[in-house]
Amino acid sequence: MCSDLLLARSVNIFCGNQVKLMLETTTTEETTLHAPHLDEREKRKANQHISASAQVIHEVIRRQGEDELHRTSSGLAWSGLAAGLSMGFSLITEGLLYTYLPDAQWKPLISKLGYSVGFLIVIIGRQQLFTENTLTPIIPLLARRNVECLKNVLRLWAVVFAANMVGTLIVAWVLGHTNIFEPQIRESFKAISLEATGNGFGLSLLKGIFSGWLIALMVWMLGGLKEVNVSIIVIITYLIGIAGLTHIIAGSVEALYLTTTGAIGWLQAIGSFMLPTLIGNVLGGVSLVAVVNHAQVVASGGMRE
Repeated sequence: MCSDLLLARSVNIFCGNQVKLMLETTTTEETTLHAPHLDEREKRKANQHISASAQVIHEVIRRQGEDELHRTSSGLAWSGLAAGLSMGFSLITEGLLYTYLPDAQWKPLISKLGYSVGFLIVIIGRQQLFTENTLTPIIPLLARRNVECLKNVLRLWAVVFAANMVGTLIVAWVLGHTNIFEPQIRESFKAISLEATGNGFGLSLLKGIFSGWLIALMVWMLGGLKEVNVSIIVIITYLIGIAGLTHIIAGSVEALYLTTTGAIGWLQAIGSFMLPTLIGNVLGGVSLVAVVNHAQVVASGGMRE
């Protein structure tokens, strides 16, 4: 009887050891299958190829927003003025392409590439563009949610927008009242501007929402990269241009070119184009990108509410 019990116990122990060995072997095989052995250099290289998570992008943009909110008003104003002036190169480049390309159905597909030039100068040059600020300082505001931060955001918006407008007015006046460009090129400026600003209030508002959405998405995507990606800037801004969407700063160069040359009145430019475009850009950038992307980070446990 005792020998039978001893034999049974020995069998149980043997079987248990075999099962344990099989589980360890399986676990080792699965680990080897799903996570091959890498040396330190290979691990670093693998880490470099991992895309940034939404939480990481959110934190990058939050820090950028904090930096912008701590800038002085004079610093913001000079940077905003530079951006407004630089955005004139979108109309200039598009006008040059429009003038020298043959009249063909595919002409806009090429000429609208010029629309991206002003954005490239502004973004790579780290100048203050109002529509970028529908995302960057809003992330810190959503994180803090206090009156002081709101006041600071409104200060930044007011200074940057005013400076952008002054810059666009200067460049528009120069394009319309000097002989820097030949008459046929100035006629191209006029034709492009009339097409861009002739949508009316409702359509300008709707197009402005989509444009603000795209610009804020571009800023979000660039936040996940170590270096500025020129192709992202070109693709997004080219899409805005070829789709005929409305952008308050680039479009103000066009609208102010028409007003300063007498092609349209100030009331038409402001009431039918600039005001609805401004509202649309803010709605698209803040609600569809800043709030939604902040919400996904909070919902995934990326930060404390």
